[in-house]
Amino acid sequence: MVGLFEGGELSTMPEVGRKGAGMGLAAWMTAGSEPYPVESHSVMVDGARMHYVKAGSGPALVLVHGIIGSSYSWRYNLQSLAQVATVYAVDLLGLGQSERVLGLDASMKATADRVVKFLDAAGLRRADILGTSHGGAITMLAAARYPKRFGRTVLVAPANPFSDQSDAIIRFYRSSLGKWFALHVANLPPALQQIALGRMYGNPERVTPGTLENYMAALRVPGTAEHVMNILSNWFEDMNAVRDALEGLAEKPVLLLWGDKDRAVSLESAYQLQKKLPKSKLTVLSGTGHLPYEELPGEFNRAVKSWLDGVARRRHGIKLVRS
Repeated sequence: MVGLFEGGELSTMPEVGRKGAGMGLAAWMTAGSEPYPVESHSVMVDGARMHYVKAGSGPALVLVHGIIGSSYSWRYNLQSLAQVATVYAVDLLGLGQSERVLGLDASMKATADRVVKFLDAAGLRRADILGTSHGGAITMLAAARYPKRFGRTVLVAPANPFSDQSDAIIRFYRSSLGKWFALHVANLPPALQQIALGRMYGNPERVTPGTLENYMAALRVPGTAEHVMNILSNWFEDMNAVRDALEGLAEKPVLLLWGDKDRAVSLESAYQLQKKLPKSKLTVLSGTGHLPYEELPGEFNRAVKSWLDGVARRRHGIKLVRS
């Protein structure tokens, strides 16, 4: 979600109106009417507390959020994906409800390694993985560096070396002025914050009540903004690491999922990634921006479950999607 700081297949899904209203973090995690209870857990990773939420049954599916996201980012997806998987939505160290660690190595390689350590701590030998934006780049590195630990891989507008759409704003936030500004983003007038968040959507009117407040609340936790700045300080070096890792994904089934109105990671870069990933499928969601899982969750959930089901049936003749 950097933009807040400002050989395969192709399918396009039509825009459909979204449903649902915003909800707070506590209300989401404690909602008793949901068919799949959402459990809150923590494990120790590199000596620090890493929080995650868990729901569902079936093959393990790890969700990796974006640069200022958290497990809350998947509030509209968890119940649907829990129909076909045991979903583990992590809060990466330094974000969400996980511990802030002074001096933490925020490089994407180190973060990818911590995702694997999370699997160890949670008792998971192998998992499918879904990552978005910055978390999508981490997902690519984790799946490429640890191919035996990860199976089906879903990349939702992942940060990648073929997109320069956010390079200027990243360079700004690496400057002295940009660092000062980033530390004060959470205290800007709400109207300006709303404009910035709205740019991440294809249609800003789809931003539901409570969404902005939850993102800003996370940024106000001491150490969060500094951690985000550490991520950006390694950005271009990390993109080189992602480029080098792509060969390791060549034999993996990959779903690339993009909104055609993404202002943070260019849709054009999806086609470049597709050339590097011969077993990938590209699905484009019409009228959607950088956060399709929030903006059009119904269409997003159907696309992900349909692809997971298709890969499973081709491999094992097992249908996982439930009606």
